[in-house]
Amino acid sequence: MSKKSVIILSIISLIIVLLTVTVFVTFPKIKINGKENITLNLNEKYIEKNATSKAILGKTKILKTNDKVNTKKIGTYKLFYKTNYLFFNIVKTRTVNVVDKTFPEIILEGDEEVYVCPNKEYEELGYKALDNYDGDLTSKVKIEKSDNIIKYKVTDSSNNVTIKERKIRKKDITKPEIILKGSSSINITIGNSYSEPGYSASDNCDGDLTKNVVVSGTVNQNKVGTYEIKYTVKDSSGNEITEIRKVTVKNKIQPPKTTFTSSMVYLTFDDGPSTLTPKILDILKEENVKATFFVIGKSDSLNYIIKRAYDEGHTIALHSYSHNYKSIYSSPNAYFDDLYKIRNKVKSITGYEPNIIRFPGGSSNTVSNFNKGIMSTLSRQVTEKGFRYFDWNISSGDAGETKNSSTIYNNVIKGVSPNKTNIVLMHDAADKTYTLNALKDIIRALKNAGYKFGRIDNNTPQVVHKINN
Repeated sequence: MSKKSVIILSIISLIIVLLTVTVFVTFPKIKINGKENITLNLNEKYIEKNATSKAILGKTKILKTNDKVNTKKIGTYKLFYKTNYLFFNIVKTRTVNVVDKTFPEIILEGDEEVYVCPNKEYEELGYKALDNYDGDLTSKVKIEKSDNIIKYKVTDSSNNVTIKERKIRKKDITKPEIILKGSSSINITIGNSYSEPGYSASDNCDGDLTKNVVVSGTVNQNKVGTYEIKYTVKDSSGNEITEIRKVTVKNKIQPPKTTFTSSMVYLTFDDGPSTLTPKILDILKEENVKATFFVIGKSDSLNYIIKRAYDEGHTIALHSYSHNYKSIYSSPNAYFDDLYKIRNKVKSITGYEPNIIRFPGGSSNTVSNFNKGIMSTLSRQVTEKGFRYFDWNISSGDAGETKNSSTIYNNVIKGVSPNKTNIVLMHDAADKTYTLNALKDIIRALKNAGYKFGRIDNNTPQVVHKINN
Protein backbone atom coordinates (compact mmCIF):
# COMPACT_ATOMS: atom_id res chain seq x y z
CA MET A 1 0.00 0.00 0.00
CA SER A 2 1.35 3.38 -0.89
CA LYS A 3 2.26 6.01 1.62
CA LYS A 4 -0.53 8.21 0.33
CA SER A 5 -3.14 5.50 0.86
CA VAL A 6 -2.02 4.95 4.38
CA ILE A 7 -2.36 8.63 5.15
CA ILE A 8 -5.89 8.71 3.72
CA LEU A 9 -6.96 5.68 5.77
CA SER A 10 -5.50 7.21 8.87
CA ILE A 11 -7.40 10.42 8.32
CA ILE A 12 -10.67 8.53 7.76
CA SER A 13 -10.13 6.48 10.91
CA LEU A 14 -9.48 9.64 12.89
CA ILE A 15 -12.64 11.23 11.59
CA ILE A 16 -14.65 8.16 12.55
CA VAL A 17 -13.15 8.16 16.03
CA LEU A 18 -13.81 11.88 16.43
CA LEU A 19 -17.41 11.44 15.29
CA THR A 20 -17.93 8.50 17.66
CA VAL A 21 -16.48 10.40 20.57
CA THR A 22 -18.57 13.44 19.70
CA VAL A 23 -21.79 11.39 19.56
CA PHE A 24 -20.98 9.63 22.83
CA VAL A 25 -20.04 12.83 24.60
CA THR A 26 -23.05 14.78 23.38
CA PHE A 27 -25.50 11.85 23.84
CA PRO A 28 -28.18 13.09 26.27
CA LYS A 29 -28.82 11.25 29.55
CA ILE A 30 -32.26 10.90 31.26
CA LYS A 31 -32.40 11.30 35.04
CA ILE A 32 -35.58 10.27 36.83
CA ASN A 33 -36.45 12.58 39.69
CA GLY A 34 -37.23 10.66 42.85
CA LYS A 35 -37.22 6.87 43.08
CA GLU A 36 -37.29 4.67 40.01
CA ASN A 37 -39.19 1.99 41.91
CA ILE A 38 -42.08 3.16 44.09
CA THR A 39 -44.55 1.17 46.19
CA LEU A 40 -47.82 2.87 47.17
CA ASN A 41 -50.64 1.66 49.38
CA LEU A 42 -54.10 1.48 47.87
CA ASN A 43 -55.67 4.96 47.54
CA GLU A 44 -52.42 6.63 48.57
CA LYS A 45 -51.76 9.75 46.50
CA TYR A 46 -49.12 9.48 43.75
CA ILE A 47 -47.07 12.63 43.15
CA GLU A 48 -45.36 12.80 39.76
CA LYS A 49 -41.83 14.30 39.96
CA ASN A 50 -41.03 13.93 36.22
CA ALA A 51 -37.53 13.42 34.77
CA THR A 52 -34.81 15.57 33.11
CA SER A 53 -32.73 15.12 29.94
CA LYS A 54 -29.28 16.77 29.67
CA ALA A 55 -26.31 16.53 27.36
CA ILE A 56 -22.90 18.25 27.66
CA LEU A 57 -23.50 20.39 24.63
CA GLY A 58 -27.25 20.64 25.05
CA LYS A 59 -29.81 22.26 27.34
CA THR A 60 -31.54 20.50 30.22
CA LYS A 61 -35.09 19.42 29.33
CA ILE A 62 -37.93 18.45 31.66
CA LEU A 63 -39.47 15.21 30.52
CA LYS A 64 -43.05 14.33 31.43
CA THR A 65 -44.87 11.05 31.03
CA ASN A 66 -48.26 10.50 29.44
CA ASP A 67 -48.82 7.34 31.45
CA LYS A 68 -51.07 7.33 34.52
CA VAL A 69 -51.07 5.63 37.92
CA ASN A 70 -54.48 4.52 39.26
CA THR A 71 -53.96 4.19 43.00
CA LYS A 72 -57.54 2.96 43.39
CA LYS A 73 -56.63 -0.24 41.58
CA ILE A 74 -53.99 -2.76 42.61
CA GLY A 75 -51.31 -3.35 39.96
CA THR A 76 -47.87 -2.50 38.51
CA TYR A 77 -47.69 0.70 36.45
CA LYS A 78 -44.82 1.61 34.04
CA LEU A 79 -44.12 5.29 33.46
CA PHE A 80 -41.99 6.07 30.37
CA TYR A 81 -39.87 9.25 29.92
CA LYS A 82 -38.66 9.75 26.30
CA THR A 83 -36.35 12.07 24.36
CA ASN A 84 -34.91 12.05 20.78
CA TYR A 85 -31.30 12.55 19.67
CA LEU A 86 -30.33 12.40 16.03
CA PHE A 87 -31.94 9.18 14.86
CA PHE A 88 -32.05 7.66 18.40
CA ASN A 89 -35.09 7.31 20.76
CA ILE A 90 -33.94 7.40 24.37
CA VAL A 91 -36.35 5.94 27.01
CA LYS A 92 -36.16 5.45 30.77
CA THR A 93 -38.79 3.76 32.93
CA ARG A 94 -40.16 4.31 36.45
CA THR A 95 -42.09 1.43 38.08
CA VAL A 96 -44.98 2.13 40.50
CA ASN A 97 -46.50 -0.76 42.43
CA VAL A 98 -49.95 -0.16 43.97
CA VAL A 99 -50.57 -2.67 46.75
CA ASP A 100 -53.19 -3.30 49.43
CA LYS A 101 -51.67 -3.41 52.91
CA THR A 102 -54.92 -2.88 54.78
CA PHE A 103 -56.28 -5.87 56.65
CA PRO A 104 -59.97 -6.78 56.24
CA GLU A 105 -62.28 -6.16 59.21
CA ILE A 106 -64.35 -8.78 60.99
CA ILE A 107 -67.37 -7.47 62.88
CA LEU A 108 -68.96 -9.81 65.40
CA GLU A 109 -72.62 -9.43 66.26
CA GLY A 110 -73.10 -9.65 69.99
CA ASP A 111 -70.24 -9.63 72.49
CA GLU A 112 -66.77 -11.07 72.03
CA GLU A 113 -67.33 -12.98 75.27
CA VAL A 114 -70.64 -14.82 75.37
CA TYR A 115 -72.21 -16.66 78.27
CA VAL A 116 -74.21 -19.77 77.33
CA CYS A 117 -76.49 -21.86 79.52
CA PRO A 118 -74.60 -24.92 80.82
CA ASN A 119 -77.29 -27.18 79.35
CA LYS A 120 -77.28 -25.54 75.93
CA GLU A 121 -74.98 -25.14 72.96
CA TYR A 122 -73.82 -21.80 71.61
CA GLU A 123 -75.88 -20.57 68.67
CA GLU A 124 -73.96 -18.31 66.31
CA LEU A 125 -74.93 -14.66 66.81
CA GLY A 126 -73.62 -13.64 63.42
CA TYR A 127 -70.67 -11.81 61.89
CA LYS A 128 -69.61 -9.72 58.90
CA ALA A 129 -66.33 -9.33 57.05
CA LEU A 130 -65.57 -6.17 55.08
CA ASP A 131 -62.51 -5.20 53.04
CA ASN A 132 -61.45 -1.80 51.74
CA TYR A 133 -60.77 -3.29 48.28
CA ASP A 134 -62.74 -6.52 47.96
CA GLY A 135 -65.89 -5.27 49.71
CA ASP A 136 -68.06 -7.84 51.47
CA LEU A 137 -66.04 -10.94 52.37
CA THR A 138 -68.56 -12.48 54.76
CA SER A 139 -68.92 -15.58 52.62
CA LYS A 140 -65.13 -16.07 52.71
CA VAL A 141 -64.94 -16.27 56.51
CA LYS A 142 -63.67 -19.57 57.84
CA ILE A 143 -64.72 -20.63 61.34
CA GLU A 144 -62.69 -22.85 63.62
CA LYS A 145 -64.01 -24.13 66.97
CA SER A 146 -61.75 -25.37 69.73
CA ASP A 147 -62.74 -25.77 73.37
CA ASN A 148 -64.30 -22.47 74.38
CA ILE A 149 -62.86 -20.38 71.53
CA ILE A 150 -64.40 -19.67 68.14
CA LYS A 151 -61.97 -18.25 65.57
CA TYR A 152 -63.15 -16.26 62.58
CA LYS A 153 -60.54 -15.99 59.78
CA VAL A 154 -60.72 -14.14 56.48
CA THR A 155 -58.14 -13.45 53.75
CA ASP A 156 -58.45 -10.75 51.11
CA SER A 157 -57.21 -10.88 47.53
CA SER A 158 -53.86 -9.36 48.60
CA ASN A 159 -53.37 -12.12 51.20
CA ASN A 160 -53.96 -9.82 54.14
CA VAL A 161 -55.26 -12.07 56.90
CA THR A 162 -57.49 -11.07 59.83
CA ILE A 163 -58.38 -13.35 62.73
CA LYS A 164 -60.91 -12.56 65.42
CA GLU A 165 -61.94 -14.64 68.41
CA ARG A 166 -65.09 -15.07 70.44
CA LYS A 167 -64.90 -16.65 73.88
CA ILE A 168 -67.72 -18.95 74.97
CA ARG A 169 -68.40 -19.30 78.68
CA LYS A 170 -70.64 -22.15 79.82
CA LYS A 171 -72.17 -20.26 82.70
CA ASP A 172 -75.61 -18.86 83.53
CA ILE A 173 -75.20 -15.27 84.76
CA THR A 174 -78.77 -14.12 84.04
CA LYS A 175 -81.25 -13.83 86.87
CA PRO A 176 -84.72 -15.36 86.50
CA GLU A 177 -87.67 -13.05 85.87
CA ILE A 178 -90.76 -12.71 88.04
CA ILE A 179 -93.86 -11.10 86.56
CA LEU A 180 -96.49 -9.92 89.02
CA LYS A 181 -100.04 -10.13 87.78
CA GLY A 182 -102.04 -7.01 88.50
CA SER A 183 -100.36 -3.99 90.04
CA SER A 184 -97.20 -3.93 92.15
CA SER A 185 -99.00 -1.49 94.43
CA ILE A 186 -102.47 -2.40 95.74
CA ASN A 187 -104.78 -0.47 98.06
CA ILE A 188 -107.49 -2.13 100.15
CA THR A 189 -109.90 -0.71 102.69
CA ILE A 190 -109.48 -1.72 106.32
CA GLY A 191 -111.52 -4.84 107.14
CA ASN A 192 -111.37 -6.22 103.56
CA SER A 193 -109.21 -9.26 102.89
CA TYR A 194 -106.23 -9.18 100.51
CA SER A 195 -106.55 -11.47 97.51
CA GLU A 196 -103.31 -12.51 95.80
CA PRO A 197 -103.50 -11.51 92.09
CA GLY A 198 -100.91 -14.11 91.09
CA TYR A 199 -97.45 -14.24 89.50
CA SER A 200 -95.23 -16.18 87.12
CA ALA A 201 -91.49 -16.87 86.94
CA SER A 202 -89.23 -17.91 84.08
CA ASP A 203 -85.51 -18.38 83.47
CA ASN A 204 -83.40 -18.21 80.32
CA CYS A 205 -81.87 -21.61 81.08
CA ASP A 206 -84.37 -23.44 83.28
CA GLY A 207 -87.61 -22.30 81.67
CA ASP A 208 -90.76 -22.04 83.80
CA LEU A 209 -89.94 -21.58 87.50
CA THR A 210 -93.36 -20.48 88.73
CA LYS A 211 -93.64 -23.51 91.02
CA ASN A 212 -90.31 -22.61 92.64
CA VAL A 213 -91.36 -19.12 93.73
CA VAL A 214 -91.30 -18.58 97.48
CA VAL A 215 -93.88 -16.03 98.68
CA SER A 216 -93.38 -14.37 102.04
CA GLY A 217 -95.04 -11.58 103.97
CA THR A 218 -98.52 -11.04 105.35
CA VAL A 219 -101.19 -8.35 105.27
CA ASN A 220 -103.05 -7.34 108.42
CA GLN A 221 -106.38 -6.30 106.95
CA ASN A 222 -107.47 -4.86 110.29
CA LYS A 223 -104.58 -2.44 110.71
CA VAL A 224 -103.86 0.62 108.58
CA GLY A 225 -100.38 0.48 107.06
CA THR A 226 -98.28 -0.61 104.10
CA TYR A 227 -97.23 -4.26 103.89
CA GLU A 228 -94.76 -6.00 101.60
CA ILE A 229 -95.32 -9.32 99.89
CA LYS A 230 -92.01 -10.74 98.66
CA TYR A 231 -91.70 -13.15 95.74
CA THR A 232 -88.30 -14.92 95.51
CA VAL A 233 -87.01 -17.50 93.06
CA LYS A 234 -83.59 -19.03 92.40
CA ASP A 235 -82.45 -20.84 89.25
CA SER A 236 -80.27 -23.97 89.11
CA SER A 237 -77.13 -21.84 88.81
CA GLY A 238 -77.88 -19.96 92.01
CA ASN A 239 -79.05 -16.71 90.39
CA GLU A 240 -81.76 -15.24 92.61
CA ILE A 241 -84.31 -12.47 92.21
CA THR A 242 -86.91 -10.93 94.49
CA GLU A 243 -89.90 -8.82 93.49
CA ILE A 244 -92.01 -6.88 95.98
CA ARG A 245 -95.70 -6.03 95.92
CA LYS A 246 -96.82 -3.30 98.31
CA VAL A 247 -100.29 -3.63 99.82
CA THR A 248 -101.61 -0.57 101.60
CA VAL A 249 -104.50 -0.93 104.05
CA LYS A 250 -106.35 2.37 104.21
CA ASN A 251 -109.22 3.76 106.16
CA LYS A 252 -112.54 3.98 104.36
CA ILE A 253 -112.35 6.50 101.55
CA GLN A 254 -114.01 9.79 102.32
CA PRO A 255 -115.69 11.69 99.47
CA PRO A 256 -113.21 14.20 98.02
CA LYS A 257 -113.63 17.79 99.04
CA THR A 258 -114.23 19.76 95.88
CA THR A 259 -115.51 23.14 94.90
CA PHE A 260 -118.61 22.39 92.89
CA THR A 261 -118.88 24.32 89.63
CA SER A 262 -122.50 24.25 88.58
CA SER A 263 -121.79 25.33 85.01
CA MET A 264 -119.21 22.61 84.21
CA VAL A 265 -119.69 20.10 81.39
CA TYR A 266 -117.56 16.96 81.05
CA LEU A 267 -117.53 15.49 77.54
CA THR A 268 -116.61 11.79 77.67
CA PHE A 269 -115.91 9.44 74.77
CA ASP A 270 -116.08 5.63 75.03
CA ASP A 271 -114.74 2.75 72.94
CA GLY A 272 -111.79 4.50 71.27
CA PRO A 273 -109.32 5.11 69.94
CA SER A 274 -110.28 4.81 66.29
CA THR A 275 -109.59 6.53 62.99
CA LEU A 276 -112.34 8.99 63.98
CA THR A 277 -110.60 10.09 67.18
CA PRO A 278 -108.01 12.40 65.53
CA LYS A 279 -110.85 14.40 63.95
CA ILE A 280 -112.51 14.74 67.35
CA LEU A 281 -109.18 15.86 68.81
CA ASP A 282 -108.87 18.45 66.04
CA ILE A 283 -112.25 19.98 67.01
CA LEU A 284 -111.42 19.95 70.73
CA LYS A 285 -108.09 21.63 70.00
CA GLU A 286 -109.74 24.24 67.79
CA GLU A 287 -112.32 25.02 70.50
CA ASN A 288 -109.77 24.82 73.36
CA VAL A 289 -111.84 22.17 75.16
CA LYS A 290 -110.53 19.31 77.29
CA ALA A 291 -112.37 15.97 77.44
CA THR A 292 -112.09 12.44 78.84
CA PHE A 293 -111.46 9.33 76.72
CA PHE A 294 -112.40 5.92 78.18
CA VAL A 295 -110.20 3.70 76.00
CA ILE A 296 -110.30 0.02 75.11
CA GLY A 297 -107.62 -2.38 73.80
CA LYS A 298 -107.50 -1.45 70.13
CA SER A 299 -104.73 -2.35 67.72
CA ASP A 300 -101.26 -1.13 68.70
CA SER A 301 -101.21 0.77 65.40
CA LEU A 302 -103.54 3.31 67.08
CA ASN A 303 -101.35 3.83 70.16
CA TYR A 304 -100.15 7.17 68.77
CA ILE A 305 -103.72 8.52 69.08
CA ILE A 306 -103.79 7.76 72.82
CA LYS A 307 -100.40 9.47 73.16
CA ARG A 308 -101.62 12.51 71.24
CA ALA A 309 -104.77 12.83 73.37
CA TYR A 310 -102.69 12.56 76.55
CA ASP A 311 -100.10 15.09 75.32
CA GLU A 312 -102.86 17.56 74.44
CA GLY A 313 -104.12 17.56 78.02
CA HIS A 314 -107.11 15.22 77.87
CA THR A 315 -107.78 12.57 80.53
CA ILE A 316 -107.03 9.02 79.40
CA ALA A 317 -109.34 6.81 81.47
CA LEU A 318 -109.94 3.05 81.44
CA HIS A 319 -112.95 1.29 79.92
CA SER A 320 -111.92 -2.29 79.11
CA TYR A 321 -109.28 -4.16 77.15
CA SER A 322 -111.59 -6.66 75.44
CA HIS A 323 -115.04 -5.07 75.98
CA ASN A 324 -116.36 -8.63 75.98
CA TYR A 325 -119.21 -8.71 78.54
CA LYS A 326 -119.30 -12.51 78.84
CA SER A 327 -115.59 -12.63 79.57
CA ILE A 328 -115.00 -9.66 81.87
CA TYR A 329 -118.14 -10.17 83.99
CA SER A 330 -117.55 -13.91 84.43
CA SER A 331 -115.71 -13.29 87.72
CA PRO A 332 -113.95 -10.55 89.70
CA ASN A 333 -110.57 -12.00 88.71
CA ALA A 334 -111.52 -11.92 85.03
CA TYR A 335 -112.65 -8.31 85.35
CA PHE A 336 -109.47 -7.14 87.06
CA ASP A 337 -107.23 -9.09 84.67
CA ASP A 338 -108.89 -7.17 81.85
CA LEU A 339 -108.72 -3.85 83.71
CA TYR A 340 -105.03 -4.17 84.61
CA LYS A 341 -104.25 -5.16 81.04
CA ILE A 342 -105.69 -1.94 79.61
CA ARG A 343 -104.09 0.09 82.40
CA ASN A 344 -100.69 -1.40 81.68
CA LYS A 345 -101.11 -0.59 78.00
CA VAL A 346 -101.99 3.05 78.72
CA LYS A 347 -99.04 3.31 81.09
CA SER A 348 -96.66 1.91 78.47
CA ILE A 349 -97.86 4.55 76.00
CA THR A 350 -98.11 7.60 78.25
CA GLY A 351 -96.08 6.77 81.35
CA TYR A 352 -99.20 7.59 83.40
CA GLU A 353 -101.15 4.99 85.43
CA PRO A 354 -104.86 5.95 85.34
CA ASN A 355 -107.30 5.25 88.17
CA ILE A 356 -110.42 6.77 86.52
CA ILE A 357 -112.58 3.98 85.02
CA ARG A 358 -115.98 3.31 83.47
CA PHE A 359 -117.60 -0.11 83.53
CA PRO A 360 -118.50 -1.50 80.09
CA GLY A 361 -122.26 -0.87 79.87
CA GLY A 362 -122.04 1.35 82.97
CA SER A 363 -122.39 0.25 86.59
CA SER A 364 -126.16 -0.07 86.06
CA ASN A 365 -125.80 -2.60 83.22
CA THR A 366 -127.93 -5.73 83.10
CA VAL A 367 -125.78 -7.56 80.52
CA SER A 368 -123.93 -9.00 83.51
CA ASN A 369 -127.07 -10.64 84.98
CA PHE A 370 -125.76 -14.06 83.95
CA ASN A 371 -123.45 -13.70 86.99
CA LYS A 372 -125.68 -12.63 89.85
CA GLY A 373 -124.34 -9.84 92.06
CA ILE A 374 -121.16 -9.28 90.06
CA MET A 375 -121.69 -5.51 89.68
CA SER A 376 -122.34 -5.04 93.41
CA THR A 377 -119.06 -6.84 94.09
CA LEU A 378 -117.05 -5.00 91.45
CA SER A 379 -118.33 -1.53 92.33
CA ARG A 380 -117.08 -2.12 95.87
CA GLN A 381 -113.79 -3.76 94.93
CA VAL A 382 -112.66 -1.15 92.40
CA THR A 383 -113.01 1.50 95.09
CA GLU A 384 -111.08 -0.62 97.55
CA LYS A 385 -108.27 -0.98 95.01
CA GLY A 386 -107.99 2.78 94.53
CA PHE A 387 -110.07 3.25 91.36
CA ARG A 388 -112.86 5.82 90.86
CA TYR A 389 -115.62 4.82 88.47
CA PHE A 390 -117.83 7.26 86.59
CA ASP A 391 -121.11 6.71 84.82
CA TRP A 392 -123.00 9.55 83.11
CA ASN A 393 -126.15 11.61 83.57
CA ILE A 394 -126.53 12.84 79.97
CA SER A 395 -126.61 10.43 77.05
CA SER A 396 -126.08 11.73 73.52
CA GLY A 397 -127.92 8.68 72.19
CA ASP A 398 -125.09 7.68 69.85
CA ALA A 399 -124.73 4.25 71.53
CA GLY A 400 -127.41 2.91 69.21
CA GLU A 401 -130.53 4.96 69.86
CA THR A 402 -129.91 7.34 66.95
CA LYS A 403 -127.61 8.04 64.04
CA ASN A 404 -128.93 11.53 63.50
CA SER A 405 -126.61 14.46 64.29
CA SER A 406 -129.50 16.80 65.09
CA THR A 407 -130.95 14.33 67.61
CA ILE A 408 -127.57 13.93 69.27
CA TYR A 409 -127.24 17.71 69.48
CA ASN A 410 -130.70 18.08 71.05
CA ASN A 411 -130.13 15.23 73.54
CA VAL A 412 -127.04 16.92 74.92
CA ILE A 413 -128.32 20.52 74.91
CA LYS A 414 -131.58 19.55 76.64
CA GLY A 415 -129.78 17.32 79.15
CA VAL A 416 -127.33 19.84 80.61
CA SER A 417 -128.30 21.88 83.63
CA PRO A 418 -126.47 24.55 85.66
CA ASN A 419 -127.29 22.83 88.95
CA LYS A 420 -125.57 19.47 88.45
CA THR A 421 -122.31 17.85 87.35
CA ASN A 422 -122.93 17.37 83.64
CA ILE A 423 -121.20 14.20 82.42
CA VAL A 424 -122.04 13.54 78.78
CA LEU A 425 -121.77 10.06 77.27
CA MET A 426 -120.52 10.02 73.67
CA HIS A 427 -118.54 7.58 71.54
CA ASP A 428 -115.52 7.92 69.24
CA ALA A 429 -115.71 4.55 67.46
CA ALA A 430 -114.92 4.69 63.75
CA ASP A 431 -118.57 4.62 62.62
CA LYS A 432 -119.74 7.52 64.86
CA THR A 433 -119.45 10.21 62.18
CA TYR A 434 -122.82 11.59 63.27
CA THR A 435 -121.33 12.32 66.70
CA LEU A 436 -118.40 14.07 65.05
CA ASN A 437 -120.77 16.18 62.95
CA ALA A 438 -122.69 17.34 66.02
CA LEU A 439 -119.69 17.98 68.30
CA LYS A 440 -118.68 21.49 67.25
CA ASP A 441 -122.28 22.78 67.37
CA ILE A 442 -122.72 21.27 70.86
CA ILE A 443 -119.56 22.93 72.17
CA ARG A 444 -120.36 26.35 70.73
CA ALA A 445 -123.98 26.29 71.90
CA LEU A 446 -122.94 25.42 75.46
CA LYS A 447 -120.19 28.06 75.43
CA ASN A 448 -122.74 30.66 74.38
CA ALA A 449 -124.96 29.52 77.25
CA GLY A 450 -122.15 30.19 79.73
CA TYR A 451 -120.99 26.61 80.35
CA LYS A 452 -117.36 25.66 80.85
CA PHE A 453 -115.73 22.39 79.88
CA GLY A 454 -113.46 20.18 81.98
CA ARG A 455 -111.79 16.81 81.99
CA ILE A 456 -112.56 14.24 84.68
CA ASP A 457 -109.95 13.90 87.43
CA ASN A 458 -109.91 12.86 91.08
CA ASN A 459 -111.52 16.16 92.11
CA THR A 460 -114.51 15.74 89.80
CA PRO A 461 -117.78 15.00 91.70
CA GLN A 462 -118.52 11.32 91.10
CA VAL A 463 -121.60 10.50 89.02
CA VAL A 464 -122.75 6.88 89.35
CA HIS A 465 -125.85 4.88 88.51
CA LYS A 466 -127.94 2.64 90.69
CA ILE A 467 -126.54 -0.89 90.71
CA ASN A 468 -129.00 -3.33 89.09
CA ASN A 469 -127.02 -6.51 89.67
